[in-house]
Amino acid sequence: MRPLTEEETRVLFEKLARYVGENIQLLVDRPDGTYCFRLHKDRVFYLSERLLKLATNIPRDSLVSLGTCFGKFTKTQKFRLHITALDYLAPYAKGFGVAARTTQECRKVDPMAIVVFHQADIGEYIRHEETLT
Repeated sequence: MRPLTEEETRVLFEKLARYVGENIQLLVDRPDGTYCFRLHKDRVFYLSERLLKLATNIPRDSLVSLGTCFGKFTKTQKFRLHITALDYLAPYAKGFGVAARTTQECRKVDPMAIVVFHQADIGEYIRHEETLT
């Protein structure tokens, strides 16, 4: 597990800025401690610095996962968010959804039509599928 390089940090923060905007700072400096991003086997993990200090006793080849996986870097060095990051991004999101229709269609659509797919709700459904009625 190693710190992200300057280029990796830039790519990660550009991706996160699309969803949370200026609230990226709130992910790092939280009231319950300082959190950081670390890279391990092309995956970016989000964890507290306290947990990071405890993990230094574990050899890298024995370490499978630590903290919350935010996503991974592809072979072309693009960053892909994972669904496990939704719990941390949803409170700071500035509009976490994708439009399903154009503006012109929205004006003429019936009241029961789907206009926006809310991605955070999809992740919530997957995590709590067994308890939903």
